[in-house]
This record gives sequence, C-alpha cells and structure tokens, in this order.
Amino acid sequence: MKILLSGTASDSHTWNLVYLGLFLEELGHEVTDLGPCVSPELLVAACRLHSLDLVVLSSVNGHGYRDGLAAVQRMRAEPATASLPVVIGGKLGVDGCRQEAEVAQLLRAGCDAVLGEGDLDALRDFLSARALEQVAT
Repeated sequence: MKILLSGTASDSHTWNLVYLGLFLEELGHEVTDLGPCVSPELLVAACRLHSLDLVVLSSVNGHGYRDGLAAVQRMRAEPATASLPVVIGGKLGVDGCRQEAEVAQLLRAGCDAVLGEGDLDALRDFLSARALEQVAT
C-alpha cells in the first residue's frame, strides 16, 4: 500500500513520524513522510502529487482534533482527495483523554478511523482490513 504519513499543522514532533514510518515500512508499505507542521493545503497538494492508497495523520502535541478536523475537511472538499482514506491517531486533545464526541466528529468529517495514542495494533488491523478490501475489489 502507498501511504502518505504526515504530522498535523501545529505538531512539530518528528520522532513519532520516524517511528511510524519505520513501522509502516516494516509491514511492507511504501511510505512518503511529509514531516511535521503540515498545513491542510500542503497535505492536499502532496496527495495530488502521489498515487496513494491511504493518508495517516499523527498528533503528539494534543491538537489532533482541531488540526485533524481542518485537514480532513479540506481533503473532502477537494475532488482529487475526497475519497482518499484517512486515518488519524495520537493525542487528540490537550487534556490527554479521548473524547468520544471529538472522535465522532472526526469520523463524520471523513476520517476512516480515529486511533488512540500509540495504538499500533489498531493501525495494523486497519491496514490489514484495507488490504483485504483491495484484494476483494
């Protein structure tokens, strides 16, 4: 699977992206890492440049909900990226607690999955399910 990995607009952490990139590559995926502090406009522009199967957004600083919502809304508004699957994971809020209302809003906005902090098993399961869907179609 061809995956675009990106930090959110206000998230300047790089270690999580390096780790996630290596994790995804070890699972056999081709990864393009945009790095930290990626605006929704830059994300959409990068998606247009690459032939992708999935976008993975990561947040460590606690603004994942706000930044992720802006990113997925921008992607869904663009015809070229409107149906591209998006997964977001990490710290969604500064309080550190998973807020189900925020998760629901991200899903309604167009995220295909919202994963918890460090939930690599859920990411692996999502990727396996996507791969099975691709084989079936």
